[in-house]
Parts: sequence; C-alpha cells; structure tokens
Amino acid sequence: MNRNAAGHLLTLLTVLIWGITFVSTKILLRDFSPVEILFARFLIAYIALWLIRPGLFGLGKAERGNKPEWKLEWKLEWKHEAYFAAAGALGVTLYFLLENFALNYTLASNTSMIVSTAPMFTALLALCFLRAERPGARFFIGFCVAMAGIFLISFGGGSITAVSFTHLGDLLAALAAVTWALYSIIVKRLGASSYDIIRMTRRIFFYGLLFTIPALFAFHCGPGLYRFANPVYLFNLLFLGLGASALCYVTWNFALEVLGAVRTSVYIYLIPVVTVVFSAAALKERVTPYSAAGCALILFGLFISENKKPEDQEPKNRI
Repeated sequence: MNRNAAGHLLTLLTVLIWGITFVSTKILLRDFSPVEILFARFLIAYIALWLIRPGLFGLGKAERGNKPEWKLEWKLEWKHEAYFAAAGALGVTLYFLLENFALNYTLASNTSMIVSTAPMFTALLALCFLRAERPGARFFIGFCVAMAGIFLISFGGGSITAVSFTHLGDLLAALAAVTWALYSIIVKRLGASSYDIIRMTRRIFFYGLLFTIPALFAFHCGPGLYRFANPVYLFNLLFLGLGASALCYVTWNFALEVLGAVRTSVYIYLIPVVTVVFSAAALKERVTPYSAAGCALILFGLFISENKKPEDQEPKNRI
C-alpha cells in the first residue's frame, strides 16, 4: 500500500473514532468537568506514546533509503520548538476546552456539525500562512451556505436576541473549529521537516498538558479517584486517551504530512454523520427539523466549496 492510500484509510479511521468522541465526552460530563476530561485524556495518551516510543530527549527525523529509519537524538531548533508549543496550546488545550465546554451547553450532534466547518477555516488560513492559491467563487458561496447552516442550528426555532446556553455552546463549537484549523496549519508546517510522527505528537501532547495545568487550578479540579472505578467512565476515558488521542493524533498528523492540510480536513465532513447516529443511539438525542436542515446546509456548503484540485493548494513549505 502506498503512502497516499494509507493516508486516506487512516484518515477515514480517525474521523470515525472522532465522531464517537462527542458522545463519549458527553457521557463523562455527567461527573467530570471539561478540564478534568481534557487532562485525563491526554495524560493517558502521553503515557501511551511514551511507552511506544520511549526517550526523554530528541524528536528524530525520518530517514529514507538505506539510512536508519529513526535518529533517536537530534538537536531541536528553537523555532521548531515554538511551533510545537503553539500546536499543543491550540490543538490540545484550547481546542478541547472549547469543545468540552460546548458539549456542556449544547447537544453532541450540534457540536459535531459546527466543528465540521474546520476545513473551510483551514482553507482560508492556508491562503494566509501557506501561500495557497486563492479559493474560487464556489468556495466563498459554500462558506456562506455552511455559515447559514450554523446559524439555523443555533437559532432555529428560537429568538436571536435571547441568547441561551445552547447558543453559547454553539459559539464555543465554532471557535473550536477555527482553533483546529490553526492547529492543522502548524502541523502541516512541522510535517515538512520530516519529524518522527509519534515523537512529534507526544511533544505536542506535552505542551498541551503543560498549558492545561493552570486551568485545573483555575476551575478547582480535585482528584475524585472514586469516579475511575465506574467501568463506564473508565472505558470512555481509555477510549478518548488511547483511541481518539494517542492513535488518532498520530494517524491525523501522518495524513497531514502525506495528503496536506486541506485535503485531509475534507474528511471532517463525515464526523457529524457518525455523531448523529451514535448520539441518537447512546444519548437519545432528538434531531429537530432545524438541526437536520442546518446539518444539510453545512454539508452542502462544505461540498460545493471543495476545490477540485486540492493538491494545488498545498505548496511544499519548509520551516
């Protein structure tokens, strides 16, 4: 199997798992705070990646040909270290704080639908930071259609002026989509340097955990170890930590390197479909006509905005 085919298959697996995470997190929010879920999830993921690729120092660069595949020690440039810190702050701490708090206020299906607009924000940011080709008219038309879908999901059937907790959750989900787009751009730039994917992901998690620690104190989070004895909670934490984080961040970062930020992000379109199915089955969430119409608008907007030649938008930048 060539690298492109592997990239597509792994990305499909990733979005399938990520579609279920909205439901899994919603279950944990019954007895855990958003910050506690974030920290526990990525602590499990960091330990798992450390066991897979042990070592305290050196990220290593991938080598091809007859040379060894990994160099265990490599002097890291401070410029690159800043990118790892930014990726951890955006793609771990900020993104999941926004997403988890969004799930506290709105439906899992709503959050998933709105977060699925991340590819559009990724394309806009690629234009700014990766010197990608300017999107055509169909992209901006699709963007407006998708934004109309978000508006319908959030305000359909309710008052625009009377802001509710659901509206707040939908807004936080939209901010999470922008944050994920920024993360994808940063990882795309890091991927051009051919780092060991596992060590690179582990380093991003390290910074994510580091930036989450102040939030633990700010929200007065306690240990509450008795909650981990609940098999439902323990299973969902392990699913989030080992599957959705340790595994999926590695596969996602690999896909970003192989396929590029824009083409990989297209798979996010499938996440709402997975979430709607599982949230209806596990959480008994009812999809209203407004939510269904909004979801249809978002998916239609994402579809018509997709460039026919995404490879033209992925210049081979190196940092």
